[in-house]
Amino acid sequence: MAMEQGPQQSVEQFKGQARLPKFAVPRRYDLSFKPDLSACTFTGAVQITVDVIDPTHFLVLNSAELDVRDGSVSFKSHYFDKELRPSEIVLVKEDEILVLKFDEVLPIGTGVLAIGFEGTLTDRMKGFYRSVYEHNGEKKNMAVTQFEPADARRCFPCWDEPACKASFKITLEVPSELVALSNMPVIDEKVDGSLKTLSFQESPIMSTYLVAIVIGLFDYVEGSTTDGIKVRVYCQVGKSNQGKFALDVAVKTLDLYKKYFNVPYPLPKLDMVAIPDFAAGAMENYGLVTYRETALLYDKHHSAAANKQRVATVVAHELAHQWFGNLVTMEWWTHLWLNEGFATWVSYLSADSLFPEWKIWTQFLDETTAGLRLDALAESHPIEVDINHADEIDEIFDAISYRKGASVIRMLQSYLGADVFQKSLALYIKRFAWSNAKTEDLWAALEEVSGEPVNLIMNSWTKQQGYPVVSVKVNGDSLEFEQSQFLSSGLPGDGQWMVPITICFGSYDAQKKFLLRTKTEKLDKLDFSDSSDISPNLVGHGSQSKGIQSWIKVNVDQTGFYRVQYDDLLTAGLRYAIEAKQLSETDRYGILDDSFALCMACKQTMSSLISLMSAYREELNYTVVSQMISMSYKLTNMIAEATPELLNETKLFLINILQFSAENLGWDPKEGESHLDAMLRGEILTALAELGHESTLHEAARRFSAFLDDRNTPLLPPDIRGAAFIAVMQTVTATNKSGYDSLLRVYKETDLSQEKVRILGCLTSCPDAAVVLDVLNFLLTPAVRSQDVVYGLGGISREGRETAWIWLKENWEFISKTWGSGFLLTRFISSIVSPFSSDEKAKEIEAFFRTRVEPSISRTLKQSLERVRNNARWINYIKNDNELGEVVRELAHRKY
Repeated sequence: MAMEQGPQQSVEQFKGQARLPKFAVPRRYDLSFKPDLSACTFTGAVQITVDVIDPTHFLVLNSAELDVRDGSVSFKSHYFDKELRPSEIVLVKEDEILVLKFDEVLPIGTGVLAIGFEGTLTDRMKGFYRSVYEHNGEKKNMAVTQFEPADARRCFPCWDEPACKASFKITLEVPSELVALSNMPVIDEKVDGSLKTLSFQESPIMSTYLVAIVIGLFDYVEGSTTDGIKVRVYCQVGKSNQGKFALDVAVKTLDLYKKYFNVPYPLPKLDMVAIPDFAAGAMENYGLVTYRETALLYDKHHSAAANKQRVATVVAHELAHQWFGNLVTMEWWTHLWLNEGFATWVSYLSADSLFPEWKIWTQFLDETTAGLRLDALAESHPIEVDINHADEIDEIFDAISYRKGASVIRMLQSYLGADVFQKSLALYIKRFAWSNAKTEDLWAALEEVSGEPVNLIMNSWTKQQGYPVVSVKVNGDSLEFEQSQFLSSGLPGDGQWMVPITICFGSYDAQKKFLLRTKTEKLDKLDFSDSSDISPNLVGHGSQSKGIQSWIKVNVDQTGFYRVQYDDLLTAGLRYAIEAKQLSETDRYGILDDSFALCMACKQTMSSLISLMSAYREELNYTVVSQMISMSYKLTNMIAEATPELLNETKLFLINILQFSAENLGWDPKEGESHLDAMLRGEILTALAELGHESTLHEAARRFSAFLDDRNTPLLPPDIRGAAFIAVMQTVTATNKSGYDSLLRVYKETDLSQEKVRILGCLTSCPDAAVVLDVLNFLLTPAVRSQDVVYGLGGISREGRETAWIWLKENWEFISKTWGSGFLLTRFISSIVSPFSSDEKAKEIEAFFRTRVEPSISRTLKQSLERVRNNARWINYIKNDNELGEVVRELAHRKY
């Protein structure tokens, strides 16, 4: 039994806590708002129906950056008539809590807490904020909310935690010419001259972070699902055609998820809105999903195939949340990964169903690789992170929560089987609908349906950070497996996992799987008999050549979240299988990516990696070639630092490797070609331009000049525009900036966000440091929306690296103030710091940030510094690779 709190207790006891006290919980919010879009302020009032669970003198809820109006706070219990007024109202700024102290005890039972408040529509892209758009050449403000993770408290006082679910009844007073949207449909509208009052239907119970309001001028397109759910895509006036693709995806996806989750979409409507200023990619607010324009709008004349794919996967991700996240919600932010990892995984399921020709599950490997890269750092974190204060939440919206999360879900689905997995999910959603769940609740449902020890297996993947590298070697007639933690630093780690091992023996018809529960395991040759009739010579005892003609691949189709290291004999067999085109694209990708990671960790030489890459000279698969391209950027950077005398020949080798695919694709789209070819053409031409391939640079310049004369020229379709822009920037210098000036002109004239972002992503690739500085300064001008600045930081040229660091230091105060806390700020650090590669630089960066670290950036900073030190270690390793020169020279001049 809880002790009754006496009034003598002070506000102090509530400070510095991770969670709000639970002696009172909200059941319903009656909210009204009146925003002033020209003054950028709003007034509001809330009546919260509260259940008092333990007698208390205090009510403690979240509030931040709001002014509580004098005399507006009262509490009325259903047990007595009189209204109680608090004797003390304390706003604890650092904890973002509002403490109300009453002289009388609030009795157990229901009561209504009323609060009047005022706030500012900031331009910080969180809470209740303003976004700017143009209409008929005039700049106007719209009002938008973004509450996840913990910013509903900036819009109204509330119990701002995911487990405090309540229903919401919202009323808005807005200018009569504007569109106003919320989670539910409008049930009543009263126009009074220049203002109108809209009342929205009361929502089902949901978490505060999913409440949403959007007020502005919009056009829309509309469709409906087979159930008659009305779906709309809202966008800026004049852009509604660009919403049609997302609308079509949304309608089909809602029907698909209804079947998959075995629960109909729970709300009466779904609106999706493109917001010009938006920090994340999109936000799954219940029934009112908000997006960056680039993630929702598709213009068939000016959007690339990659943009189309992004729209489809983001829409599918946000709509998955309507069930997984909104209907069943994580209990606390520790379980964020469950929300995000799951929605990421299931968005691929949807995209694959709608667009099978995209081979999206092969592309999913990019998600897995991004997760593996981050999780190989000692400064990574487990999938489940203890969150002790609201300001720690932002940093876990990262590749661990999303990408590792999605990858371990895929690993589990592939281990348990698709049917068992789907039945378990339907059970989980039915069981926890309208409430909250923890990771263990999902494992329990999966365990119940599958009969497998899911909790035991998965705890090793969610509760500890990192993952294993599994070494495989042949010993006589057996295969020996050993797991150890993989770290990019090459240092030993002490993690141990329950690893679902899958093995393929010379053919995809001969497979075996088992769970590696211990550090080592030996598979006797006799064990293979149940997978099919395989000759005992398979592993290659007997003649060497016989061994190479057959092969063994572990982690079939890369469904496991781990790396594999093979002995020399097995490596030779796999190389033969790649050249003989006997492996699936996912396995070809996996062998390459594991080898690259082992090379970075100094567990394998650069010469052996480059030699392996030469086996891929006839590769045409989009995902595999795309991976070779991202590897080639990293390799040229490292060679430039370690052995600059080999740089030109390394570039020549990489150009040769990409040439087969580049010539196959050409510059011009072919009639009826695949979506994947269109995406690959842009990536390959970009790589050739960055590698300094003369004829690519020349052709790009010709086509760019045609584009400047006519923005609709067939010579520069959207898929290759980014490549041409990069090529143009390669030849820009401080004394000849015409290409740069032309790109800025295109940037200023286009109103398509995707085109703007495409240009921003190319500008800092210029090899002239003075131009890079110009670009960085341009990024901080009002011409670039603050959400988009990070696009300009991604591809800074090697020559501009030091300049960018000096610029970051000089502008840090302005940057940290403008981007405040939030995940955009972390991108400044990771983009500019991570590419360095010396211990001295790491020390210098550390010294600068020593007095400037906030909780919201500390993890990112540590990870970035670790990458710098890993780069330094790798460079020393490359310097000692005695065979590198010979291998690079031989391969660079080999004619394929």
